[in-house]
Amino acid sequence: MAERTGPRELDIRDDRANGKLLAYENDKAAAGVIAYFVMDGDPAALVAVHTVVEPGHEGKGIAGALVQEFYAMAGREGVPVVPLCTYAAKWAQRHPDQAPEAPAALVEQAKTQLKSHPEL
Repeated sequence: MAERTGPRELDIRDDRANGKLLAYENDKAAAGVIAYFVMDGDPAALVAVHTVVEPGHEGKGIAGALVQEFYAMAGREGVPVVPLCTYAAKWAQRHPDQAPEAPAALVEQAKTQLKSHPEL
């Protein structure tokens, strides 16, 4: 059985202006990204829309590292995460200690905001 290995040098950077949390492996081009937006309102929230790992970088734990950092980032900012991205939602189910569940009303607000602004 092949052993999964973590990325050797993974640098995760938040590009808030463009709504991207990017993972760079060995300081080269981005190997993975979470597309997200900041939901306005009270409470505000970080909404994960899509997680992508570039071809050739799969199976290295990059997507999981991105989602983990996304939740950590939200925790540092004191806001919840709404995982509309299926990968982020599955990761959250597997790591409830690191990924508090967002209130249902907040999830619905995020879905509504995304529908009314598909460019997000």
